Amino acid sequence: MIYPIRYYGDPILRQVATPVHDFDDQLSELVADMRETMYHANGIGLAAPQVGLPRRLFLALQIEERRPDDESAETTTEAAVDINSLTNEEKRERWGVIDEHVMINPRITLRSGIQYGQDGCLSVPGLFVEKMKRAAHVHVNYQDIVGKWHELDAYGHFAHVIQHEYDHLEGILFFDRLPREERQFFMESHRSELAEIQRQAKALLRELKRGPTPIAGNH
Repeated sequence: MIYPIRYYGDPILRQVATPVHDFDDQLSELVADMRETMYHANGIGLAAPQVGLPRRLFLALQIEERRPDDESAETTTEAAVDINSLTNEEKRERWGVIDEHVMINPRITLRSGIQYGQDGCLSVPGLFVEKMKRAAHVHVNYQDIVGKWHELDAYGHFAHVIQHEYDHLEGILFFDRLPREERQFFMESHRSELAEIQRQAKALLRELKRGPTPIAGNH
C-alpha cells in the first residue's frame, strides 16, 4: 500500500518520535509499505512521521556519488523520461542505488567534517536549499526489522540523507537547520508556497479524519 505523505503544517512532523518495541509481522508490513510509498513519491528517504506514524524508523537509499558533469547528463536524460512510469527496479537503476537501508531506533553517535549539498523534502514539496550544511561523516547505531543491532559509518551524500531522515524523528525539518537569517529569508521568500503546503496539510488531515485508507498501488 502507498500512504499519503504528510505535509508541512501537520503537527505530527513536529513531534519527537517514540521508540519501536515490537519487531513483528506488522512492523515488516509497515516497512514494505513505506518502501512502496518512498518510491512512488520519488524519494531517496522516508521517515515514519511522514506517513503519520511518530515512530523511530526511517528508510534511506545509498546511491552512487556523482560528479557535477554526471548530474547534468542525468538531468537531460530525465527530461525525456516520465519517472512516474518506471518500476521501482528501474528507478533504482536510474538513480544508481547501491543499497536500501531500514534504520529502526537509530542513534547518531558521531558527526564529523562538513559538507554542503542540496536539501529538500517530500513533506515540503517543490522547495529546496541549495547549500545545506551537514556533517560529512556520521556513525549510526540502529536496529533492523528483527531487532538486531548494527553499526554503520556513512559519508558524503548518504550521510546527508541519514541526517535529514534522522531529523524527522526529532520533529525537525530541513530549513530549521539554516542559520537564523538564512532561515528567515527562506521563509519570507517562499511565504506563498509554504502557505499553500499548509493548506494541503490541513485538507489531508480533514480527509484522514473521515477515515480514509492508504492508497493501493503497484509502483
